[in-house]
Amino acid sequence: MKPLRRRRLPTALLFFLLSAACAFAAAEDGFGSARKIEATRFTVYVPVGSSTSALVRQLDIGASDKLLAGAAVEAEDVSPEAELSRATDALFQRVCDILDMPLFDYKGSIKVCRDEEHLARIYKNLFDKELEGPMGSFYVYDLNTIYITQESFQGPTLGHEIGHAVISNYFVVQPPIKIQEVLAGYVEYQLRKTSP
Repeated sequence: MKPLRRRRLPTALLFFLLSAACAFAAAEDGFGSARKIEATRFTVYVPVGSSTSALVRQLDIGASDKLLAGAAVEAEDVSPEAELSRATDALFQRVCDILDMPLFDYKGSIKVCRDEEHLARIYKNLFDKELEGPMGSFYVYDLNTIYITQESFQGPTLGHEIGHAVISNYFVVQPPIKIQEVLAGYVEYQLRKTSP
């Protein structure tokens, strides 16, 4: 008896090929030489020549948010990289609190683009279409990555994108994009309301 031939690709092979395609797209986004800063919730990629201290100042996360996120507020000087990792973790916790969607096992990426042109180029490579005007940031669920320009790297804008990440990873079945956008907009509104 002759073995039956399968004409379809096994599911595992198909999943591997799709994952490899996404990984290749992520590798080709120009962040190969970027500084990599590890935080509990994110790996932050900062372009060479960008000031980490400036990004921390722009994020403007207060001591109370850091305390609520479980970080110790120390009197000693810490490196800008350590401060950035604390700030992104604190913002993540604040977003989870605003949405009332706790995520305990989350790890994603934040890739800081040099400018809007860099962001638009990445968008074109990932989605094969042009951005319709300046966007400042976007989240890609398949890569679990937030892309944001240096200029847009501020609490409310980054919080909006973190909101998308939280919503996408909290639900077993993702809500429609319009619902996600309303919830992420609510996060941004709450963060703008409390920022100085």
